[in-house]
Amino acid sequence: MDRDSIVEDRLERARAGLERAGADALVCFPSSNTHYLSGFDEEPMERHLFLFVTRDRAAFLAPEMYDEQIRAESVVEDVRTWSDGEEPTAALEAIGTDLGLSEGRLLVDDRMWALFTQDLRATFHDATFGLASEVLDDLRICKDDAELEALREAAAVSDAVSESIRRLGPNAVGMTETELAAEIEDRLAAEGGSAISFESVVGSGPNGARPHHRHGEREIRPGDPVVLDFGTVVDGYPGDQTRTVVFAGDPPDDYEDVHEAVLEAQSTAVEAVEPGVEASEVDRAARTVLEERGYGDRFVHRTGHGVGLDLHEPPYIAADTDCRLEPGMVFSVEPGVYLEGEYGVRIEDLVVVTEDGCERLNHSPRTWRPLPEEC
Repeated sequence: MDRDSIVEDRLERARAGLERAGADALVCFPSSNTHYLSGFDEEPMERHLFLFVTRDRAAFLAPEMYDEQIRAESVVEDVRTWSDGEEPTAALEAIGTDLGLSEGRLLVDDRMWALFTQDLRATFHDATFGLASEVLDDLRICKDDAELEALREAAAVSDAVSESIRRLGPNAVGMTETELAAEIEDRLAAEGGSAISFESVVGSGPNGARPHHRHGEREIRPGDPVVLDFGTVVDGYPGDQTRTVVFAGDPPDDYEDVHEAVLEAQSTAVEAVEPGVEASEVDRAARTVLEERGYGDRFVHRTGHGVGLDLHEPPYIAADTDCRLEPGMVFSVEPGVYLEGEYGVRIEDLVVVTEDGCERLNHSPRTWRPLPEEC
């Protein structure tokens, strides 16, 4: 199936979702939802740009400068424009009247800026509003073949760079975290990634005990555990992988036990993944291992998050998530242990739920030791 056919199928399923939800339209702005439903991809901006999907139509309202670009990139043929010299809310009122939205139930993009939601409410003051996730979460949560192929390719790039970076061994000692992050991102681009999935994490020594530390000017020292969390984008889909490595020297006395516990927790959680299992059971599988190993109170975040066009999206692998896993769902499995002021350990792979279990998308070695140089 070609790209246009895939997107047309998504539109049809979105229309069916609107009917089931008793809603009249989805209203998206530049976001992953617009990309998913039309093929057009753009960053949010201050100008009014909307994609409307009703039960029988789809139409863009966009700044005039985007007319040709939207027509070239999107399957949606109905493109209405307004110029910089015009008041965009007048054009918004006109398209709303034409599409019958003035008194409808409108499901608005969850991440739409307040500037635009306020204008929608002021223009369609007799309409009622909800969130687009009411329809789109179910639509997007299971990936199609094209999405899975992109995610596999992104994971392969992450694997290749993870292995090459860990072959630096002692050569990484003395580099700052920021220097190593730049090296990682250069190698991701060289392997074919179109952009980084997120600002790369290089957390050395005590910085690794901060789960959302990115990178800084601390120099990597012999014996430092270093958390390496990064990924690249392929065809709009991000990779995401974490390994924790000691590039040279002897690690802290208890480090091997901590790494072994996190690896066991990750493996146990992956083994729990299969259709029909609640996401919370996967979280519990990882958490139980770390509790039994004496590190339960040092695991301070959920076990994973869904990955698709957005780096973080449903399903969330957490204690309070009752979503049952289905084939095609893709998410991270990333338990961690964080010893404040000392170091952290996190190991992460992406997995896809299959008909009888799951497939790991990441395959690079999960050892903490540096990898030998290639002959």
